[in-house]
Amino acid sequence: MLISNALLNWHAEHGRHDLPWQNTQDGYRIWVSEIMLQQTQVTTVISYYQRFMERFPTVIDLANAPQDDVLHLWTGLGYYARARNLHKAAQTIRDQHGGVFPTTFEDVIALPGIGRSTAGAVLAFSTQQRFAILDGNVKRVLARFYEVEGWYGVKAVENTLWKLAERNTPTKNVHTYTQAIMDFGATLCTRSKPNCNACPLNQDCKALRNDRTSELPHGKPKTNKPTKQTYMLLIKNANDEFYLQKNPPSGIWGGLWCPPQVNTLDTKHDIGNLDIETLETLPIYKHTFSHYHLEITPVLCRPNAATEAATEAVTASVAESDETWYKPESQQALGLAAPVKKLLEKYSN
Repeated sequence: MLISNALLNWHAEHGRHDLPWQNTQDGYRIWVSEIMLQQTQVTTVISYYQRFMERFPTVIDLANAPQDDVLHLWTGLGYYARARNLHKAAQTIRDQHGGVFPTTFEDVIALPGIGRSTAGAVLAFSTQQRFAILDGNVKRVLARFYEVEGWYGVKAVENTLWKLAERNTPTKNVHTYTQAIMDFGATLCTRSKPNCNACPLNQDCKALRNDRTSELPHGKPKTNKPTKQTYMLLIKNANDEFYLQKNPPSGIWGGLWCPPQVNTLDTKHDIGNLDIETLETLPIYKHTFSHYHLEITPVLCRPNAATEAATEAVTASVAESDETWYKPESQQALGLAAPVKKLLEKYSN
């Protein structure tokens, strides 16, 4: 049995029709929304998307912007590789596609940070080409309705779900169906406490029939995440500015600005051109990534006056430098990881 007709009928009355990225066929705007929505809820994305579009109304604007401007507007959304890939992809579109978002699957999936499902969604919405999608919401709906066993991180299980997704994607109204199954998974067939009484598929859902909606889809086998520790040196100068360094372009917090981090704490440190004296160890701040927990011990520090004077010029030339002085209340457009932003704001005074 297929689910497409039931979901199309459900969506006409209960779906979401007025989100900022809807009611357009602009591939650029749709693409940005799809990248932001990866592993992030709609309610969180809306304000970020609106600010992003106001600053970068076209793909050319995004391509020509400094990476710091892009990461600054991404601060708080997490998974910062998405923003870096978005920026790289925009430059590819500018340089190889004349500044026009491509309309073939091969060209779209070749862009940095775009996989099969995202490429299919963007093209379904922007060109109404028939491509299946398989985001987290769709996986959950299909796994429950067809009672698919196993964690979808296993290739065989993922392949089964892709076959079901392909089978259910209609030849007509593909853009509406794509939105319908996304909305259905996000608002009705939710991860916890799905509203099965209001579900248009409840007569044929195998998970409901067999009382397995709380079990399916099967999650990733649990493993104990390791815990890592770091000391984060909050170096403040006489103007109450924090000293920040720019991270390498890849890895955790790649391309973002952070206070220096050290594995061991001494009374004095040499950081860049600064001679640092530690003043006070502050309470541990805990942050969790997808693969590990991080315990950050902030340490309030001050630079030696002579070395501080030698580095005052870096603020004026941040575009050419990998270090700067920064105040949270300033208008400096810097990309900051959410934990860093919170710590700097907390200890700014």
